[in-house]
Amino acid sequence: MQNKLFSKALVIACLLTIGGCNSKPEQNLTPVDVLLGNEDQLTQVIIYDVFTPPVSSRIYVYASLASYEAIRYSNPAAKSITEKLHGFAPMPQPEAGKQYDYTLAATKAFFTSVRKMVFSVDSLTKYENTVYETYKQQLDKETFERSVAFGEAVGKQVLARAITDGYIKSRGKPKYLGSNDPGKWRPTPPDYLDGVEWCWNTMKPLVLDSASQCKPVPPPVYSTDTASMFFREAKEVYTIGKNLTEEQRTIARYWDDNPFVIEHSGHMMFGNKKITPGGHWMGIAAIAAKQSKVDAVATARGFALTAVALYDAFIACWDEKYRSSVVRPVTVINELIDKNWITFLQTPPFPEYTSGHSTITASAATVLAELYGKNYAFLDTSDLAYIGMQRNFTSFEAAAAEASISRVYGGIHYRNSVDQGAAAGKKVGQLIVDRVIK
Repeated sequence: MQNKLFSKALVIACLLTIGGCNSKPEQNLTPVDVLLGNEDQLTQVIIYDVFTPPVSSRIYVYASLASYEAIRYSNPAAKSITEKLHGFAPMPQPEAGKQYDYTLAATKAFFTSVRKMVFSVDSLTKYENTVYETYKQQLDKETFERSVAFGEAVGKQVLARAITDGYIKSRGKPKYLGSNDPGKWRPTPPDYLDGVEWCWNTMKPLVLDSASQCKPVPPPVYSTDTASMFFREAKEVYTIGKNLTEEQRTIARYWDDNPFVIEHSGHMMFGNKKITPGGHWMGIAAIAAKQSKVDAVATARGFALTAVALYDAFIACWDEKYRSSVVRPVTVINELIDKNWITFLQTPPFPEYTSGHSTITASAATVLAELYGKNYAFLDTSDLAYIGMQRNFTSFEAAAAEASISRVYGGIHYRNSVDQGAAAGKKVGQLIVDRVIK
């Protein structure tokens, strides 16, 4: 897999040179292509290292913020994002009157941050060296070294915040196995894994004042009464799952974005790695930047703000997940309706309420709509290289709405949970728009 990662990275780097991998580098690098290549390389490494969706959002946000804070100096009108977020010290400043290549600095800042948060550093080294060598052949030695040093300083300053965000402390948590009490989450079939990232709400938010600032309404009360809202919602998931149309199956598969699905074939088990939900929306941010033909600073800003929306939305969502610890549909249906029923998608290993997909996609879509427009039509090819699928959308909101309902089609969420998740996600996204973008 590492060879595959490097091969794709090398292709991206080769695109930065005339006619592919020629010995002479192109004299006019496209800064946007470099930024897109950097984010793509990070997505590949995240897939390979199998980070959980919340942890992946953390990696994306620090790397993307570092990249933006370095490259923004190529546009005197561009303002800092980190100065509007919780917990960041002032960023380093370039020396007045000195020459810099800010795209190179952004690349160094990006990977200075990434290297402290991923495992597959060998793949990163190969990719980075290819990019740096291209710049080294174009810039004089002093400009090259000054740009790299500046980028490294920005990356380290961003990492200073990461050290205090609660992540290190959260690694020492015990397993979360839920409860056998009626209505409470417990590990689900087929693998019965313990709850993922159960204390993610202890992470320090970037824009939210607290993890519970956008707290959703309480979930429906658990009940076996067939007339109750809870039972009716469980029955709806069962009925939909038994009668899925081909379009519903396609939508469910398209938005699955489960980073590590354990496939079962007889007595054999194997893992299938895929893009994370956050990675999918970082891909959509890349598509919007390319389609809109924005410059490098706007591209980096779009990545950074999308990542902020994802990061804070995960904190808000996980806060509710482990507070209410609602049982998954498959558990209820197997116990009360049909013991042989199985979900179309594999149920992720954490509590049900609210839907993570619904929350983070609504947050990201709200931010992207502010940046690129509310009726922004696009062809989503984010997952094309990984699952061979692409879909057209009339807006970011439409994409988020489809991602949300896909979890009901997949059999892993009740309808109320996706609706309330989307509502909470929109609140998170709007808070970012009001406090950071406007």
